[in-house]
Amino acid sequence: MSIARWFYVCAFLGIFVAAQAFGGGFQLNEHGARGMAQAGAFAARATDGSAIFYNPAGLGFQTQASVYLGATVIVPTGSFYGPLQDNTNAKTDNKQLVFTPINAYVVVPAMDRLTVGVGVMNPYGLGTEWDANWAGRFLSVKVDLKSFYFTPTVSYRLTDQLSIGAGFSYVTGSVLLTKKVPVPVGIADPTTGSNLAEPLVSLDLTGTGTGWTAGILYKFTPSLSVGLSYRSAVKMDASGTASFTPNYAALDLPAGDASVSIKLPATSFAGVAYRINDALEVEADFQYIWWSSYDQLKVDFKADGSSSISPKNYKDTYIARVGGEYSLGDLKIRGGYYFDHSPVDDSHLEPMLPDADRHGLNIGFGYQITKHINVDVSYLFIKFLDRQAVNTIPQIAFDGTYRTTVNLFGLDLGYTF
Repeated sequence: MSIARWFYVCAFLGIFVAAQAFGGGFQLNEHGARGMAQAGAFAARATDGSAIFYNPAGLGFQTQASVYLGATVIVPTGSFYGPLQDNTNAKTDNKQLVFTPINAYVVVPAMDRLTVGVGVMNPYGLGTEWDANWAGRFLSVKVDLKSFYFTPTVSYRLTDQLSIGAGFSYVTGSVLLTKKVPVPVGIADPTTGSNLAEPLVSLDLTGTGTGWTAGILYKFTPSLSVGLSYRSAVKMDASGTASFTPNYAALDLPAGDASVSIKLPATSFAGVAYRINDALEVEADFQYIWWSSYDQLKVDFKADGSSSISPKNYKDTYIARVGGEYSLGDLKIRGGYYFDHSPVDDSHLEPMLPDADRHGLNIGFGYQITKHINVDVSYLFIKFLDRQAVNTIPQIAFDGTYRTTVNLFGLDLGYTF
């Protein structure tokens, strides 16, 4: 392989290395407006179709057929100050984007104590976009990530106090990544002698995987319940193509087929819920995520049969949640707070999907419109702590400060038969 081609293979690999940040910064846990309005502290109750996400055992206590459908509008805003390597603290804003992950659940009691359901949700997604000529263009210009989990689930109520549940997930996903590629010194247009324009590399991948989920919910008393759930890791085998614009023959660019395996981490919930009185119930949850499954990333290039392995340094981490609901008859007032600890260390922080510890403040309400129809509305404000990228690894070498906030609006409609 020529020196120029090796140069671009390394640059191409950098896209995959950075793409791993989508797991830490952009795992989505908002899969139902009722649970979202309570900061996601819902695993010990799981009283609607979103139990398929929070705790499948919750279906065992649902004795009526129901449909629960909705979406979340997500509006992130972010800025970067730097790069310090260029002795500047200049501010660069990323472009305003809007994302709308969906959730859809159908629950049907199949027989006495046995309930089945199916859910569709987007646990991983979002993206970022920067100006094509900004200082970090060789690390990222745009990333757009999508995933769909199709999860049939079954739950059985063993006793009036104890229920268990399990489900299978078929997962599909896609990623579109773009960035600029630097032109090596000494390579110019052979016809004009002028410097070559920086090619824009686009990587378009799709993949599939499978996983499973299980949970248990126990009601010690009518007022006190405990829930535990686990969602397995999912290995995504993705393939697609890389294209370069312009695609200079002189650069021997590695356009064509590429493949990669990405492992989405396992996650678990543990929650305790308590009904203080007839109107007020509260819950505290602890969510643990096994991000250390990102130990390395192997990329295979079909053009020449080469492979490259890049180490990752993700850490297992957690989210602490507390929320509650106050009933005023047909009207339910909800609120909550959570703290989400980032799995990415300072040296691996980069602009493709920058991550940081964050605080989430939630409010919302639910209203029983008719005997069969209800609506849930939620709002979540996420404040990322200012995050400094310090002594970043050589593949990144882009130190500076990231500041991010996110506004999320959730809406779900429920119908009980």
